[in-house]
Formats: sequence, C-alpha cells, structure tokens
Amino acid sequence: MTPRFRLHRRGASLTVPMGKPMETCMKIRQTTFALAAIAGASLLAACGGSDSSAPEADAAAPAAEEVVLDNGMTPKEQIELRQGQLKKMGKAFKTISDQLKASEPDMAAIQAAAASVPVESEGMADWFPAGTGPDSGVKTDALPAIWEQPDLFTEKLSDFQMAAGGLATAAETGDLAAIGAAFATTGGTCKSCHETFREDD
Repeated sequence: MTPRFRLHRRGASLTVPMGKPMETCMKIRQTTFALAAIAGASLLAACGGSDSSAPEADAAAPAAEEVVLDNGMTPKEQIELRQGQLKKMGKAFKTISDQLKASEPDMAAIQAAAASVPVESEGMADWFPAGTGPDSGVKTDALPAIWEQPDLFTEKLSDFQMAAGGLATAAETGDLAAIGAAFATTGGTCKSCHETFREDD
C-alpha cells in the first residue's frame, strides 16, 4: 500500500536551469510534496471514508434493528459509529493532503490532523464485532472476510495504526518530505487492508 518520491529516479535525472536555481528548486520541492499528497490521498480516500455510503437497512433483513450485540448496541448503531470514526479520519487525511499540495503548507494544521488519527483509530478492532457484516441487514462495505480471517484483519489494522503513528511522528518534525513519505506509507496500509476486507465501490 507504498510509493516513494525522489528528485532522481532510476534511468532519469532532473536538471535545474542556471537562470534561477533557488526559485526552480523551490518549485521542484513543492511539486514533490504535491505528488506525495496526491498519491497518498488516492490511497487514503477509501480508508478515510465510511465503510458504506449510507447505513440504510436492507429490506431483506428488517430484524436487524431488533438484534442486540454483546456490547449492547444494535448492528445499525455499531455500523453508524464505525462510519462516524472513519469519516473523522477521512477529514484529517484530507487536511493533510490539501496542505501538502498547497504552495505554503500550514504546518500547524498538518500536525493537528496527523496527531488526531492515532487517537481516532484507537480500539479500531472493536469497531467490527460479529454481527455487523453484510448479513446484519445494514448496508456496509465490510466484507465477510473480516470475520472469516480475524487474525489477518487484526494484523492489517495493526499495520495501519503503526503507520498512522509514524505519520504523527513525522508531522512533529515539521519536515515536509518526511510527512509526505509517511502519508504515502499510511495510504499503503489502507490499500492493503481494503484489497481483502472492503467491498469495491
């Protein structure tokens, strides 16, 4: 789920014109950060969204509202809670992406958004209790594989949380290049998880 960006790639080199080297270098740096933001954002778009466009009940299973999970919530309530948390992370990712693409990134905004993701994702494994999949009668993009392969799913969630922590740490340094790389890495963990556990839009 991890693209990396350098000014020099294998088989290609970037030449800075002699006229205005400083101005040109600044433009190159901004372009590099923007590319990292775009790549990371494309991977994180699904990660930060809800696991479905809307938590509508399926007419084929109207009894979903009557079912009570072990945590005392109905499947609909749990799925809505899950979607709400994912939307919060999505908002944070969008902030980071927008700022990395800006000509003058707001570092304070990036740092605040990056710091919020590990907090919002805490206890993420508990967002997917048994009974909150497609068979619940509530619209969700979460695939049955989540409950069929719990160990692998937990591993993927752990990878994401670790990457999110790395993103927050990178943001604290104020180094835009490091932030861009960590942002792309986080997006990579999302993609890896979604390939197995999330229904394609």
